[in-house]
Amino acid sequence: AGLLAACTSPQQPRSLEYVTPSQAGLDSSKLSMVDTAILNAIGRKTIPGAVLSVVRGDKIAYLKAYGNSQVVPDTVQMTTGIIFDLASVSKCVGTTLSFMQLVEDKLVGLEDDVRDFIPGFLPFRDTLIDEDVRITVRDLLTHSSGLDPYVNVERLSRRYGEPCPDSLMRYISTEVNRNFKPGTDFMYSCLNFVTLQNILEKVTGERLCDYAQREVFDALGLEHTCYLPDVKRPDLMDLIAPTTVQPDGKPLKGVVHDPLARRLNGGNSGNAGVFSNAEDLSVIAAAVMGGGEVNGRRILESETVKLMCTVPYKNDPRIGRALGWDMYSPHSSCKGTLTSQRRTLCHTGYTGPSMVIDLENQLAIILLTHRCHPYDTGSLKELRAEVADIVAGAVIR
Repeated sequence: AGLLAACTSPQQPRSLEYVTPSQAGLDSSKLSMVDTAILNAIGRKTIPGAVLSVVRGDKIAYLKAYGNSQVVPDTVQMTTGIIFDLASVSKCVGTTLSFMQLVEDKLVGLEDDVRDFIPGFLPFRDTLIDEDVRITVRDLLTHSSGLDPYVNVERLSRRYGEPCPDSLMRYISTEVNRNFKPGTDFMYSCLNFVTLQNILEKVTGERLCDYAQREVFDALGLEHTCYLPDVKRPDLMDLIAPTTVQPDGKPLKGVVHDPLARRLNGGNSGNAGVFSNAEDLSVIAAAVMGGGEVNGRRILESETVKLMCTVPYKNDPRIGRALGWDMYSPHSSCKGTLTSQRRTLCHTGYTGPSMVIDLENQLAIILLTHRCHPYDTGSLKELRAEVADIVAGAVIR
């Protein structure tokens, strides 16, 4: 009982219009099967709760809350307005959307050498021809730079103290492995997006968290999306779902879970750090599907969105990454098998969230969970794909 909370009208004006599934071209009976899938995952204790939003074009066709937003130290029922730590989904909605504005304004070029912005950033050394191969902005956005996936947070903390954003960037620039020739392979790396963050901050003269807030989140009229909510939006703290229980017995809440983002970058980080809810992410998805505009608010020109949603020809096509988003890389299973396989953007986050945006069918599936609460044990790979297939299978063709 109480596992499924009915969708209720928010107090503030809705950012997207709400319609019934049938009005959005979805089969209601088929779509309702997602309830069983999510409730089964809660019953297996894979997740404590979830919020699902299904968007068609610029309308929300399904919005439901399931289970609990918190189970330690107290139990709190999930509602559709609960705010989640987006983890690596931040790479898309925070870093990428912000960065594409710089590309659009010709402040940064995709073929620009990272060294143009970050002096001392080492290239890849091709020992076969005894030459340096530059790492480009495009390589960072598509995870084809060859940078190591992550850093040893404990070791860097002892070496530099916390937080240490400048030292972290110097470490990435000069000490992190370059594992292959840029553009020839795929290695998902948080360090790519910390580097993009630093480029953006050099070009704009302001922190990513401030730029993204003004130029993306506020520009879209989002009222429940931000970095550093514990500092910048204490009024939102009661709405935030906690993540993993810490050694003191209390779960993290309103502070980014990702250790690199939290401890080394102080919460302002290109790889993680955005907090948001299902309705706000629905607006972002609608803006992407709408060519950069929704509700008369534009954050990108349509040609820029088209560029963002394209897997670059200059990369090995097997890489399967668009700019900042996944399309058909080995990490793209969250989109299931029934969405448009070559026209669907997607991304997941370590804490549990996922976004799937099927551009061909104008369908977005936003599944927000916090699988790492109270302990970092649940696996979501099967549930994400199952939910995506149920929703995509409900499209009336």
